[in-house]
Amino acid sequence: MAKDKNLQITQILGRLASATLTLVSCLSAPLFAENNNAAQTFLNECGMKAKDMSKGSRLAYPGKDGWLFLRSELRHLSAKKFWGEEAIKTSRARSRKNADPLPAIVDFNNQLKQLGLKLIVVPIPPKAIIYPDMLTDLPLDKNDLPPRLDIQHQKFYSLLRDKGVNVLDLTAELINQRYSDKGAMYCRQDSHYSGQACQLIARLLAKEIGEIENAVRLELSSQEAKYSINGDLWNSLQDKDIPRESLLLRFIGMPNGQGIEPLAADRESPLLLIGDSHLLAFHAGGDMHAAGAGLADQLAYELGLAIDVLAVRGSAATTARISLYRRGKAQVNYLKNKKNIIWCFAAREFTEADGWRKVPVVKQ
Repeated sequence: MAKDKNLQITQILGRLASATLTLVSCLSAPLFAENNNAAQTFLNECGMKAKDMSKGSRLAYPGKDGWLFLRSELRHLSAKKFWGEEAIKTSRARSRKNADPLPAIVDFNNQLKQLGLKLIVVPIPPKAIIYPDMLTDLPLDKNDLPPRLDIQHQKFYSLLRDKGVNVLDLTAELINQRYSDKGAMYCRQDSHYSGQACQLIARLLAKEIGEIENAVRLELSSQEAKYSINGDLWNSLQDKDIPRESLLLRFIGMPNGQGIEPLAADRESPLLLIGDSHLLAFHAGGDMHAAGAGLADQLAYELGLAIDVLAVRGSAATTARISLYRRGKAQVNYLKNKKNIIWCFAAREFTEADGWRKVPVVKQ
């Protein structure tokens, strides 16, 4: 009975794009069929906007209410199937043999399994998938949920799971919480997620990881504060008359008598976060906006233990895994006490990365 009802709904959605948007906005992050007209129309529009931006070499596309969107992310969304033979057509990889992300991810997962390590792959959804109504004329009120439009991501994550890879798909949760009481899930003026998203993802990861035996526990403190950022997309506009974005951040650290001191990465931690600048945002300070309020800090707070971090600027598709290999080569038994490795990177890297090479985890 339930299957028949779902089929009827899917058929209706496929025929009536406008009715689709009205109906699906009432549901909780629903899935779209591949041939859904509304989803494909949105993805095609992303591609057109990215193409228009490339003519003037602009990085930021101005959406509604001060929302800015990254050009390469919009291009990625317009790409069709990005794995298998089709990867050569959609990928920006320098080498055709490294265009497909699937073999590299599966190989990395299999290597870690052989070492007794558990991998969690955490792709960060494009901002436009969480806030499509801020980019296009999607008929939604602020409190409505947009439909889920990332057709290819859903298929790819399912394929990875079929091959034994643990993928934490954040999309539905971020859509459901896209306007929390304390702020949005993404920065309006930056290409990264917000401090509120860091907290949400940390809670999801903590639940996925579960209890870690024999881990050294820490009594961490938290402190909320407003923080103004110089967003990378805001900077690209070179218009200082546009007010900077202000976010509510939760800072994590050890009490020091005058406040809290951010945690340093702990190479002895059983948990290792590897990835791109999403791991640096609100964690590393400097041009990464703040220190002590990023994903690693929030995960440390949720689990009560220090986290090891290996983050690179730019693409983490291959570079992060090379850095992991080099660290293990330089530090004997580096991976001996590790339990979980969390690989966090922007989902746009599936097509926008320089390439997806197979990289050894340890020296052969």
